[in-house]
Amino acid sequence: MVELFLCSLLTIFPDFLFRRFVQGKRIGREITIYTVWYELRYGITACLVLTVALITLIFYFHPASNNVIAAFRTVTILPEKNGRVAEVFVKLNEEVKAGAPLFRLDSSEEEAALETARRRSAEIDAQLQVAKMELAAADGRITQAEAAYMQAQDELNTKTELMKRNADVVTKRELERLKVAADGREGAVREAMASKEVLQTQISSLLPAQKASAEAALAQAQVELDRTVVRAGVTGVVQQFALRAGDVVNPMIRSAGILVPTTDRRIGFIGGFLQIEAQVIKVGMIAEATCAAKPFTIIPMVVTEVQHVIASGQVRPTDQLVDIAQIARPGTITVYLEPLYPGLVDDIPLGSSCIANAYTNNHDELASPDISTGRWLYLHLIDTVGLVHALLLRLQAILLPIQTLVLSGH
Repeated sequence: MVELFLCSLLTIFPDFLFRRFVQGKRIGREITIYTVWYELRYGITACLVLTVALITLIFYFHPASNNVIAAFRTVTILPEKNGRVAEVFVKLNEEVKAGAPLFRLDSSEEEAALETARRRSAEIDAQLQVAKMELAAADGRITQAEAAYMQAQDELNTKTELMKRNADVVTKRELERLKVAADGREGAVREAMASKEVLQTQISSLLPAQKASAEAALAQAQVELDRTVVRAGVTGVVQQFALRAGDVVNPMIRSAGILVPTTDRRIGFIGGFLQIEAQVIKVGMIAEATCAAKPFTIIPMVVTEVQHVIASGQVRPTDQLVDIAQIARPGTITVYLEPLYPGLVDDIPLGSSCIANAYTNNHDELASPDISTGRWLYLHLIDTVGLVHALLLRLQAILLPIQTLVLSGH
């Protein structure tokens, strides 16, 4: 409507002045509701053409979006494993600190595993003490075996010396028996020493390794037990939290609630602009917005980021071929906006719906000494018509409360 009014001042109004003061035609006489088209046909036609051109120029080079949201970050409250809730520590809308417990799952299985790990660690400690005692006993067995071996060897040596002096004193059969007995005593010594080495290996290597494994299993059991207590990852307010003792939670299917951070939660203003404006929207463009939560206010902004992909075109691997006609609905270009000055949006609730305009700025190109006259006029025209779009945004800011409270029927 504003574009039509402005264009009519340049087309229909001059045509009417020519008809009235040059040709002498008057409204209600020569110019009536039935003859207005014929009399002002040049002005009306030029007005329509100019209006369409002006609207196209405005909305292309100064894009607008009604889909702007003050986005914010949330943290899903999820356990790391399935389980039944045993105890709940917080309430809905309660503010919690980072690390504070939220709820606890049934931990009977984890407690049993932890106790088993403790008993296994204590068992290995007892085995280590027993092995040390057996090592002392092994020293005694070695001493006993060595004494028996020396006695058998001395007896063998004595009989052998007697036989050398008088062959009739000692029989050959008896010497063989003493030889076998001495060899047996020597084997007993080796066995006792081998047993000692086995005990030393157990004390120095095997049992410490088993102790380390038991301590690792104990630590793992403690970790599993700690996981049954779900804690807040960040400081925030608990929302949509209706969990009660006895409920079953599943990290893949059912979450426990949402935690809204109290600090560093604002992502920014995210808007969806038409795809036809992809070549116009650039990082650094000046923008303006008005929000339903803060009527009658224009917020100056700047484009900080433009997403280079359109969400509607994403394809995920599935077990079926995807028909492009099912996903080829026109999507929007995601644009991130930030207030031009700090503190402008502090009183706007997160998640508010807004309307935003972005304005093309050709100041740098206009300042170039090599620009042609036609190009200079064209770029000045583009920058000038941005005022019309800015005026439209201000009219929307004024009419937004009326449309919401009166015309919408609420």
